[in-house]
Amino acid sequence: MAFSPLIRQMVDALRGLPGVGPKTAQRMALHLLERDRPAAAHLAQALQAAIDGVGYCTRCRTLSETEICSLCSDPRRDDSLLCVLQSPADVWAVEQAGGYQGRYFVLKGHLSPLDGMGPEEIGVPALLDCLEGRAVTEVILATNPTVEGEATAHYIAGLLRPRGIKVSRIAHGVPLGGELEYIDGGTLAHALAGRTQIL
Repeated sequence: MAFSPLIRQMVDALRGLPGVGPKTAQRMALHLLERDRPAAAHLAQALQAAIDGVGYCTRCRTLSETEICSLCSDPRRDDSLLCVLQSPADVWAVEQAGGYQGRYFVLKGHLSPLDGMGPEEIGVPALLDCLEGRAVTEVILATNPTVEGEATAHYIAGLLRPRGIKVSRIAHGVPLGGELEYIDGGTLAHALAGRTQIL
């Protein structure tokens, strides 16, 4: 069955969401139009309000409704620690985990020359500018444990070490509660390589 242009446009827009394929987008669109038009109107209003009102923090580059986000304006946070992440979603993940009380800097992705993502595109110059005149003693590189994430961390570490800043990398390996027989080989190899002494 061919959908009308407006329905097709709605389905195509929903397909732009991560993890939403053609069938799921079609089900969502039809559900909103057939059974829950008030929810569709609310969703449209919320999306427009977020597009109009959410920008980026001028300090850490995470999503924010204000020029300086609540994390950067919190005086209780440790100015000597800076955690470098790939996206605002990573900031929220670290915050939900709890325990980290330092500052953040959000890159715009990872190094990927094939996709045209070099140091300038992801914000490495902005990171270096951010460190000027600040009392940061340690930078924690919390990029994803992918080939691109590791390359990004290695590149940034190479720029920071000559500045006398301690550079650390988040640990990767066996998750808490995981069983070794179900862990993939790459993760297990990384866990063994990054083992720590029991004190």
